[in-house]
Amino acid sequence: MNESRPPVSFQPPSRVLLGPGPSDVSPRVLQAMGRPTIGHLDPEYLRLMDESRRLLQQLFRTENEMTIAVSGTGSAGMEACVVNLIEPGDRMVVCVNGVFGGRMKEVAERAGARVVTLEAPWGETIDPQQVAAALESYDDVKVLGIVHAETSTGAHQPLEEISRLVHDAGAFLLVDAVTSLGGMELEVDAWGIDACYSGTQKCLSCPPGLAPVSFSARAVERILGRTTPVQSWYLDVTLLARYWGSERVYHHTAPINMSYALHEALTLVAEEGLAARIARHTENHRRLRVGLEDLGLEYIPSRSLTTLNAVRVPDGVDDARVRRRLLEEFGIEIGAGLGPFRGQAWRIGLMGASSRRSHVTLFLAALSQLLADERAH
Repeated sequence: MNESRPPVSFQPPSRVLLGPGPSDVSPRVLQAMGRPTIGHLDPEYLRLMDESRRLLQQLFRTENEMTIAVSGTGSAGMEACVVNLIEPGDRMVVCVNGVFGGRMKEVAERAGARVVTLEAPWGETIDPQQVAAALESYDDVKVLGIVHAETSTGAHQPLEEISRLVHDAGAFLLVDAVTSLGGMELEVDAWGIDACYSGTQKCLSCPPGLAPVSFSARAVERILGRTTPVQSWYLDVTLLARYWGSERVYHHTAPINMSYALHEALTLVAEEGLAARIARHTENHRRLRVGLEDLGLEYIPSRSLTTLNAVRVPDGVDDARVRRRLLEEFGIEIGAGLGPFRGQAWRIGLMGASSRRSHVTLFLAALSQLLADERAH
């Protein structure tokens, strides 16, 4: 029997992360993760939780007390919002114009919702008139779910008019802000968002592993008034509130060192200033867009995110070969197309620490060279 080789420490390569996530992580955030682990009920850790909650409230632009970081990725945030607001048999309208609207629909169905789907072509956004028609057709809608920043298509969904329609109908508005929180304008209170979730690995430039969520007081009242238990014990807001609130009742062992990382990432956002951060993302998006269009590339969405740029792969260009060469020769990662865009789209993220002028310049130079090679191939 051959003896197996002894394991060696894993040493990841250095990459420029310009895909749909994760984004580049600041050395300060990585250093924070390496600090000594303490207990999840240690008074100092509880102080960190309180400070993180305050910083998250600033980031979400909300006074919501139930603003926390769920232990899990952005998908856990999605599930937490859906399963707490939905009881079996409730009617939920879900807007689908890409992968992540589709995922919300599946989560809602698994939670027992009677789902009405509003669809738009991939790359397009949901028309408020679609929402108005659905709310007029069904007078028992409890929740409408919609994606603010559709990562699969790069489409930016306006929310204010839709929010007004939803609340006029007496329903709750649930928003996916995974690719917008911390990089684009998002106003939870001003826009009347009842439940909102995100992830740490996008515009916050923190490793994946936590899901910032925020529930309005109205949403919390609904959750407390449920007649059935929340489908998920782990994601039950009534239980999480007792841990994050003044009672400090043990619920689960929180990811201590990931919490350090999130706190440091939120500190970096506060130091830069949210308005300045959003302006940086906007300016770098504009630089990239000009450069890509100069290279002959066409944007897919009619309303593009500033954090995630989805462009069509030019005719005659090998999608996979270009992405492979970007990674192998330049150390640059970008995203492939999903679903109907598979092989036909590139998704280029400029999020958090990855949204910088030097990255835009490097990427455009590399892509220009590879496109010239493709056309000569």
